[in-house]
Amino acid sequence: MGRRGRQRGRPVNGILLLDKPVGLSSNHALQRVKRLYDARKAGHTGSLDPLADGMLPICFGDATKLSAYLLDADKHYWFRMRLGQTTATGDTEGEILLERPLDGVTPQAIQQVASEFVGEIDQLPPMYSAIKHNGRRLYQLAREGIEVERQPRRVTIHTLVVESVQLPMVDISVQCSKGTYVRTLAEDIGERLGCGAHVAALRRTAVGPYAGYPMYTMEDVEARAAEGRDALDRLLLPIDTALSDWPAVKVSADSAFYLSQGQPVLVPKAPTEGWVRIYQGDAFLAVGEVQDDGRIAPRRLMAGG
Repeated sequence: MGRRGRQRGRPVNGILLLDKPVGLSSNHALQRVKRLYDARKAGHTGSLDPLADGMLPICFGDATKLSAYLLDADKHYWFRMRLGQTTATGDTEGEILLERPLDGVTPQAIQQVASEFVGEIDQLPPMYSAIKHNGRRLYQLAREGIEVERQPRRVTIHTLVVESVQLPMVDISVQCSKGTYVRTLAEDIGERLGCGAHVAALRRTAVGPYAGYPMYTMEDVEARAAEGRDALDRLLLPIDTALSDWPAVKVSADSAFYLSQGQPVLVPKAPTEGWVRIYQGDAFLAVGEVQDDGRIAPRRLMAGG
C-alpha cells in the first residue's frame, strides 16, 4: 500500500517554454524535460510534428490544469513552402506524388492568393494527422495505405504574411486559431496557384500569450540541470502567465474560502461575463467563470485545489 501511494518526483509548478528541436516528438521532448526536472507531474500543450521545431510549453504541477486553455489559444508559425511539388504527407518526409511547372507563378500572384486565405476558412484535415477514426490515429491508417472520409473544419487565419519569395521557396508567417493545419494551408495555397506545394520547414514561434517570450533549447535545459535545481527552476514562468490576457479579480479571505469549497461568490467591480483569473492578494487561486447571476464560479483551483 505504501509503495502504491508514494508519488515519484518532486513538486514543480510553472511553465517552461521549450524550443523543441526538429526530429524529436513532442512526447519524447516532454519526457526528457520531466526527467531533468525530476518533476512529479508534467504535460505539454499541443503536439508539434517531429519535422517542426519551436515553442512547446511544458506545464508542471498546477500548470497542467491550465494546459487546455493553451491548447485553445491562437498559434503563430513560420513556414517555408516548396512550390511545384505535392507529397503524400504534405511535407518533405512523404514521397513526391506530383510535380508541376511554376508557369505564371510570380511574387505578385503569391501575395494575392495568400491574402485570400485570411479570415475564416474550411480545411480538410490531412490523413497524416493525429485525429482519431474508430479509435485509431489517421496517420496510422495512412501508413497502411488506408484513406478515410474526413469532414472539413472551420479555422481562422488572423494574419498571413509572405516574408520572402525565392522560387520555388516561399517563406510565410501566420497567426491562426487552434486546429489549423499548416501543411494543409500550404497545399491549398499551392493548388490555388496551380502548381501544388508542400511544407519544407515549420517553426512554431508563439502560443497564446507567449508571443515574444524567450524559449529554451534542450541544451539550455540540460546545462541548467548541471548547475542544480535552483538554476533549472529559474527558467520557469509563473502559472498565471498562461492566462495573462484574461481579466483578473481579487477576492477577500472569506470569498477565497467559499471558492475553495467550489462555491460561486460575488466580486465587486468584476466583469459581467466570460472567464477571469482569481487572486487573493498576490496569490493565484483559481480560474473562474462569470455566471448569469453575476457571481464568479471556480472552474480550476490552484495550489493543490
